[in-house]
Amino acid sequence: MRIGIVCYPTYGGSGVLATELGKALAEKGHFVHFITYQQPVRLNGFIPNIYYHEVQVPTYPLFDFPPYETALASTMVDVIKNYNLDLLHVHYAIPHASAAYMAKKIVEREGKHIPVITTLHGTDITLVGRDKTYAPVVAFSINQSDVITAVSNNLREETYKNFDIRKDIEVVYNFIDVTRFNHKPLDAFKKVLAPNGERILLHASNFRKIKRVQDVVKVFYEVQKNIPAKLLLVGDGPERQTAEEHGRELGIFDKLVFVGKQEQMEEIFAVADLFLLTSEYESFGLAALEAMASRVPVISTNAGGLGEVNVEGVTGFLANVGDVATMSEKALYILKDDTILNEFKQRAFEHAQQFNIDAIIPEYEAIYRRFCKDC
Repeated sequence: MRIGIVCYPTYGGSGVLATELGKALAEKGHFVHFITYQQPVRLNGFIPNIYYHEVQVPTYPLFDFPPYETALASTMVDVIKNYNLDLLHVHYAIPHASAAYMAKKIVEREGKHIPVITTLHGTDITLVGRDKTYAPVVAFSINQSDVITAVSNNLREETYKNFDIRKDIEVVYNFIDVTRFNHKPLDAFKKVLAPNGERILLHASNFRKIKRVQDVVKVFYEVQKNIPAKLLLVGDGPERQTAEEHGRELGIFDKLVFVGKQEQMEEIFAVADLFLLTSEYESFGLAALEAMASRVPVISTNAGGLGEVNVEGVTGFLANVGDVATMSEKALYILKDDTILNEFKQRAFEHAQQFNIDAIIPEYEAIYRRFCKDC
């Protein structure tokens, strides 16, 4: 099949999933064309069957804001026609679904039918998409898609609750390559972080307010009062400085390790003992799944789709948003005893197998073949 994938190229979950999906499809012999404004961060190195098309957005004095959606639709049209695409798979509704609808209508006038699959990822529905500025266009373009998928049952229900969607939304879970994350820890790296054998707690995110990173620091504060521990914080964003200041206020800044954005997360997960995800909302929780695939149990909130990933008492524990006391108590329960910790590590890894890439990619292929039966 000749598949066009439209996504954001940044570190966000939707871009990561779209890129990994394209790479897996290419390995299975499909021809994959990425269409976005810069090369996706996970698209490094030459990969046969993968093509990248950069969206050029011209600037004119007339425009206060460059018209990216129009440029994106035009690029889609060019790629559809020049490479005879069989379908478009757009990730994140804004503005990809509406741009895809525009491109679809343009090529229809030339006798070309291009199916559009729209995958909803989270904040395109629960935050940005609900803004009155965007909501009518978001609802319209989603309804015009040939297939709509969501990455969790929770996101499916949130979409129906917040928008007048008149089509079925199919749930296709996020996925990971378990073999990529099943790494042995690098002893030298671990000794630098925890020279005295301290437990290593980990948080990774984009440090937006919705991640409630201050709660991560508060949980760690309670943990380190009871056992020797270090907190490794991966990522960057608007709340990083607040988290740093909170660590200083609590007198534990020397136990916090901020390393910024990192691409090779599998090596970082491998040295961790526990993953903390205190978000106000997660449509799925891809970072939690990556942790579990790395044999790292998870303490998370029960917000959104996290309960579909992190299983209470099996792969870790869940608590209400802001319930630092419960999260701290459960973290200590896991970390204090080596036997209990190792049991959680193994169960987390076993549960992650359900979301392995080999199990999920065929679901997308089956959707594609509804429109490309001879491919």
